[in-house]
Amino acid sequence: MIVDDEQSVHDVTTLALKRFTFQNRAIHFYHAFSGLEAIDLMTQHPDMALILLDVVMEEDDTGLTLTRHIRKAMGNSFVRIVLRTGQPGSAPEEEVIRDYDINDYKDKTELTIQKLRTMMYSSLRSYRDLLALEQHRIGLNKVIHATADMFQNYQMGDFVSGLLIQISAVLGFNSEVLMATNGENSIFLAGCEASQKDASALKILTGAGRFYESSGKSIAQVLRDEDIEIINRAIEQQQTIIENNSAVFFFKNHRNSFGLVYFTGIVELGDVNKELIQLFTQNMSIAYENISLYQEIDDTHREILFRLGNVAEFRSRETSLHINRVAQYSELLALKAGINEDEARLIRMASPMHDIGKLGIPDSILQKPGALTEEEFAIMKTHCKMGYEILQGSDRPILNMAAIIALEHQERWDGSGYPSGLKGNNIHLYGRITALVDVFDALGSARCYKEPWPVENMVKLIREQSGKHFDPELVNLFLDNLDEFLAIRDRFTDHVV
Repeated sequence: MIVDDEQSVHDVTTLALKRFTFQNRAIHFYHAFSGLEAIDLMTQHPDMALILLDVVMEEDDTGLTLTRHIRKAMGNSFVRIVLRTGQPGSAPEEEVIRDYDINDYKDKTELTIQKLRTMMYSSLRSYRDLLALEQHRIGLNKVIHATADMFQNYQMGDFVSGLLIQISAVLGFNSEVLMATNGENSIFLAGCEASQKDASALKILTGAGRFYESSGKSIAQVLRDEDIEIINRAIEQQQTIIENNSAVFFFKNHRNSFGLVYFTGIVELGDVNKELIQLFTQNMSIAYENISLYQEIDDTHREILFRLGNVAEFRSRETSLHINRVAQYSELLALKAGINEDEARLIRMASPMHDIGKLGIPDSILQKPGALTEEEFAIMKTHCKMGYEILQGSDRPILNMAAIIALEHQERWDGSGYPSGLKGNNIHLYGRITALVDVFDALGSARCYKEPWPVENMVKLIREQSGKHFDPELVNLFLDNLDEFLAIRDRFTDHVV
């Protein structure tokens, strides 16, 4: 932008720089003849690279006032400002350089064409380098925040979906724009054993754009040969590859499995973004490793609890699929009841322990095919407190939850349950959830003393027991979503009784 109240200065400057280029790009001139016009242009074009600024215009210090406004009021520290004056006495060089944030000071009478061109090169290089530093700062800030967000995800499903979002944030891509560029843009993540050198068997876990409905398909079904070739090289070299408007992000964990995120149809990436990609990929590899380790510990923890619960069920001659179904039912009902995903997952892990107290019940009672006597039933009822005593006292949330479920899953909404005769909301929600799904599964399962009930009979009993045995709100949620619970039952069907 040329800011000067003399038309001749504008004409001479544009003529002198008519064929000037910087990094093979021409320059565009904006013209302002007053400080107010310059402010208006800067407001419209805050990415202005360079201002050639006169000092004396409307006032003797208009140029200096404008400089202060641009730096302070507009907060623009990037635009390079070169002060050009024909009256050096009105703005002494040392004083101006000392007191104002300008980048160069030129006397118009000494500014030859060669000096003007030299000044243009130095000023534009300075502007370019400042922008590069700012890009690094912004990009690094995004990497830091994205990495922090990713490390907060301890579930692989969250990691997969979050990864796509965070890569877009780091690179400045908007996922909707990305998918609309040319119809060939895609994002997908696939995983398999890292020892596999051929990408053809990789399965798509999630996708966007034209791959939105490609989950479960192999990449050979949806990608071109040249796309697969890039992915194969990323797998073989075990590193991120960026070329030909495509990018493959590669990361693996200690168990020799890996993840791939593939972008195609992206715009050309500069050196800054490529460096950010490498930094981000390194952090994602660490996150992937940590999530894998956490998931391994979590899986081991869950399996131990499941097997302990299975011991109790085995003694009562019920199948392991019973506690598996109860676990799945309890998580689903917890989610329907508004419990957050993390807590619902804990309920799924804790509910298999609901009958752990049966380990203390004699086989003669636990495995009796007929009805229990009053004395035998009194002994059977002690399994709730015994389960609680086994599990309580831990500082682990999952065991505390399991203790509550073990103690209260036989309580009834109307207060007629055991062991404490709790009523209504005095029964913990965990216990109320497990009570309903445990009865539902027991009714629908074959036992040594009965055949499985038809679905309509189970629904009828559960509806009749609403407000008596079961929490009425949970009953409504259960029946409104019955198809989802039946789908779980079909997925975990008993084959042997």
